[in-house]
Amino acid sequence: MSRFENLKAQLEQQDWPGVYWFKFIIANDNQKMAQLSALFDEHTELQFHNSSNGKYVSVSAKLVMMDAESVIEIYRQAAEIEGIISL
Repeated sequence: MSRFENLKAQLEQQDWPGVYWFKFIIANDNQKMAQLSALFDEHTELQFHNSSNGKYVSVSAKLVMMDAESVIEIYRQAAEIEGIISL
């Protein structure tokens, strides 16, 4: 079973297109943050919040997605970034 199957089943119950919030935790590393930011376009509302010790950054990305598969594809690409946690 794919690690994204449960998520896809949940997403397919929503109406599309629709606004979706992606949430990630990543090391406070410019290269990794650039890799994550590159997954989104100029219409994405990105929010960054540093952890209390500054070692990690929580990243929220809000944008309109066309379908469940588009959401899954971003999670697949994000999973390639070393150390990322998808929430």
